[in-house]
Amino acid sequence: MELKKMKPTSPGIRHSIKIKKNLLSKGNTFLKSEIISIKKRSGRSSITGNITVRHKGGGRKKMYRKILKSYENSINLIIAILYDSTRNSFISIIFNPKLKKLNFILTTQNHSVGTVIESGEINSLTKPGIFLGFDKILTGSLVNSITFKKKKFTFSRSAGTFAQIIQKTFTEIKLRLPSGKIILLPSKNGFAAIGIVSNLKQNMIVIGKAGKNRLLGKRPSVRGIAMNPVDHPHGGRTKGGMAPVSPWGKLTKGVPTKKINK
Repeated sequence: MELKKMKPTSPGIRHSIKIKKNLLSKGNTFLKSEIISIKKRSGRSSITGNITVRHKGGGRKKMYRKILKSYENSINLIIAILYDSTRNSFISIIFNPKLKKLNFILTTQNHSVGTVIESGEINSLTKPGIFLGFDKILTGSLVNSITFKKKKFTFSRSAGTFAQIIQKTFTEIKLRLPSGKIILLPSKNGFAAIGIVSNLKQNMIVIGKAGKNRLLGKRPSVRGIAMNPVDHPHGGRTKGGMAPVSPWGKLTKGVPTKKINK
């Protein structure tokens, strides 16, 4: 997908950069049974109404589409590529001619309508989008939608992300995550899709105005120095050379924030 620079007809869209969605399918009426409405996340306690998560609340209504957790050892045809309001990557509708079923899956980069996904075939171990077990994936391959025991996707689900298998043994694999962290995983009951998740240029978009963030469910983030002393340690313009701290007085810069036990 290409980027689209908006014409500066108003201050709100003067700096806005969007992703062109002209190649996506429209007017989808398939798989209504796999689409459910989700409750808005207000960031507040359902009992007291107090804020439990800052900078969250509001937003537009969203529909959640259930993604197929595994499609190995099957041949599927992509019949549509759609925009999903709950994800920053695109999703595809695939048709399995053997089972005569339709399902949603995460779209892999360079996939288009009409692409055939032959998962489990020996001659297609490097084709993007195929779903295989860890024991069948070649060392050095880029993978996404990593799952264990076909329960839920754990790693590399966001737009443009991928993990890389850098070493394999009979019992475990060494995996480099999108963050750069290297982890060891058991090779048994592990599965992944070959390739990179679609919508690579998602990180290059520019929101342009605050109203779009409110539609996404993001509330304003107020600086501590702009608050009153009762609300933040930096409040009242009395920071006084102190180190940057959180609203609860914990250091936020220059010290490790990760727990020792993790």
